[in-house]
Amino acid sequence: MAKPTSQFVCQNCGATFAKWNGKCMQCGAWDSLVESVSQTEMVGNKVGKIPSAVKVESLSSIKSNQTPRIPTGNSEIDTVLGGGIVPGSLILLAGDPGIGKSTLVLQLAADVSKNDKKVLYVSGEESASQIKLRAERIKGLSETFDFLSSTDLDQVLAQTFTKAYDLIIVDSIQTMASANIASAAGTVSQITNGANALMQSAKSTNTAFILIGHVTKEGNLAGPRLLEHLVDTVLHLEGEKFGAVKFLRSIKNRFGSTNEVGVFEMSDTGLLPLINPSGVLLEERSDSPGSAIFATMEGTRPILVEVQALVSPSVYGYPKRTAVGVDLNRLGLLCAVMTKRGGINLSSSDVYVNIVGGLKISEPALDLAIILAIASANKNISINSSYVVFGEVGLSGEIRSVNSSDRRLKEATKLGYKKAIVPSGLNGSGLFCPKTIRQAIEFITKK
Repeated sequence: MAKPTSQFVCQNCGATFAKWNGKCMQCGAWDSLVESVSQTEMVGNKVGKIPSAVKVESLSSIKSNQTPRIPTGNSEIDTVLGGGIVPGSLILLAGDPGIGKSTLVLQLAADVSKNDKKVLYVSGEESASQIKLRAERIKGLSETFDFLSSTDLDQVLAQTFTKAYDLIIVDSIQTMASANIASAAGTVSQITNGANALMQSAKSTNTAFILIGHVTKEGNLAGPRLLEHLVDTVLHLEGEKFGAVKFLRSIKNRFGSTNEVGVFEMSDTGLLPLINPSGVLLEERSDSPGSAIFATMEGTRPILVEVQALVSPSVYGYPKRTAVGVDLNRLGLLCAVMTKRGGINLSSSDVYVNIVGGLKISEPALDLAIILAIASANKNISINSSYVVFGEVGLSGEIRSVNSSDRRLKEATKLGYKKAIVPSGLNGSGLFCPKTIRQAIEFITKK
């Protein structure tokens, strides 16, 4: 007989302990251990018993199953997924509260159902009337898909086997709970076992699943890390909560590239693909000190964004560094390089840097744009509005080349920017190619 035992599971990393402790000894999280009931098998005489062998096949004898992808009807989502939804795949969609996850999957369910595909939308957070109100706010939304309001994971699995659905959307995985697991919804055991059950159902029935996941206050995906390993694709919807522009990124994708990004605009008809994101992000740009135009690469797509900087005297003994959309450690490093190599002393000044539009940029090509925006704000001199800037900066103050320079310049030319401050080695009219940041700073600040 199975003997019920009690154990304590960390809700952050999933580690198990025999006794409760205020701090998880595995990941260091405080007050994250929750008691749960497990089943300890009495192995008895089964110890040492050799299992029966299974049939082993040669890889060359296995036939590949080239099942066509399911088009979503949205060009941006198809681009991020690598061409559409793969049947039998498990997709995890995460994002901050109120960013538009439910709106996006509601539109996706309507678009997929238009192509003679059977879609089931499962909501564990909102009732049927609430989903109906959202659907009515989105103009032209097709309502040909099925809907289920339930937090019972066993009911969702039953629907998978009773009806041949092509796509099932679960909103959200943290609200689902199975009666076979003795713990509350949202715990590590419920999320882990629930996702594993959905994965087995997806592979056996060839049904694609989209799971919506919550995020922590740090912006990371809530729940155990095992959840990210189980699924085939991890998507993240980001952007300013009250802003119009949203970005859909692929963090993990077994069936496509993770370099692509989808750009959407929030409107009264839902999230719509944004054809010209550069124009929208720069339409309110003002020609003032501390502003620089940077040509970034989001996957294979060049996008122009505005980098803003503000420099003010520090009222405290330790200067403050604040960054929005930029890595704070990178900003501190660039400020040190400017002080040592660029001829601008920032040791007694507070520095603030912001990427307009809610876009988060991590590529090193942003370095030169940040430095020139800070120099412009410090000298109170505006950068010529016809210039685009990009380039990586080293600790010696040298400016290094970056990838996809031709695509960046082509996008800038398309939007009317005919001049650029870029790394040396590039050829073309209107290009200024400094070798060091001191040369670049002197160029933009000369009158």
